[in-house]
Amino acid sequence: MLGLDRRLVTIGRYPVVTLAAARLEAKRILAEQILGKRRTPNITFEKAIEIFLAASQQRNRPRTTADYTRLLGRHFLSALRHRQLGDITPQEVSRLVDRLSETPAEQNHAFTAARVFFRWAVRKHYLMHSPCEGQLPNRTPGRERVLHDEELKAVFHAAARTGYPFGSIVLLLVLTGQRRGEVTALRWEWIDQEKQTITLPAAVTKNKRTHTFPYGRAVADLLSVIPFREGYLFPAGREHVRGKPTTTFNAWPKSKVALDKLLDNVAPWTLHDLRRTFATNLAKLGTPPHVVEKLLNHASGTISGVAAIYNQFQYMDEMRSAIEAWDAKLASLMAA
Repeated sequence: MLGLDRRLVTIGRYPVVTLAAARLEAKRILAEQILGKRRTPNITFEKAIEIFLAASQQRNRPRTTADYTRLLGRHFLSALRHRQLGDITPQEVSRLVDRLSETPAEQNHAFTAARVFFRWAVRKHYLMHSPCEGQLPNRTPGRERVLHDEELKAVFHAAARTGYPFGSIVLLLVLTGQRRGEVTALRWEWIDQEKQTITLPAAVTKNKRTHTFPYGRAVADLLSVIPFREGYLFPAGREHVRGKPTTTFNAWPKSKVALDKLLDNVAPWTLHDLRRTFATNLAKLGTPPHVVEKLLNHASGTISGVAAIYNQFQYMDEMRSAIEAWDAKLASLMAA
């Protein structure tokens, strides 16, 4: 160990690192400091996170900053809060990421957020090297998973048993085929209960396009039992007590694990698989590809580029017919 800037720098462990090698490395580090090459400031992980998130607000979408806030805060902050940034080791980061092995998607999201943060810290000269260097996210199954009928039936029944809020979110994903973030962000003012349509503003959609789509009887029944009748349908935690919630449901890992415990004989799946399952089943029901893409709010596909500019037809009747067919298919499946 060598004292530098009132901190201890770990060179290695004896006998893996010999005394001769340790002395040589200590001389190199000392020389770099003298020459002004190693002058990273003392800053805690918590303070660096604060600066990073403030910078993220300036250059990223609100959703991106919200994801960084949740992932870094939930999975890293409690363990590393008071640590000097330069003292955090790759092993520590790896251990924190490994804790999420039961939720592979969340694990990869957490690792990605940490990697982005530490790379930013290197660019800002808070660190010489990122502790995520040399580490790779775990490999996840290819994005081809479609739940077959029995699996979909099991997930639907389990979600119904789970109830509000997570179970209701899962049911809406099954029934509408929309993205997880879009469903979670739903507000009552976006829902026209008379016309039975939902309009997602451009600010919350992935392609930054306003998206209006119809819903059927199953969604209407589900909406009728949502406990909150204004603002967010799915506010976070106890925020509804404050009167005007500012954040939405975010207890994803533990809720998904709890739901999976209710399922038997269902292979590993993700919430996004429900969107792919929705699209695949609509195709099986004879829905034209351009109508499926309209329901999914895909920016590219059969109607894209110049064709999309000139073809502004909304296909509302066709989308409604597709949703009615999907509701009927689900009703038959659940009753079997």
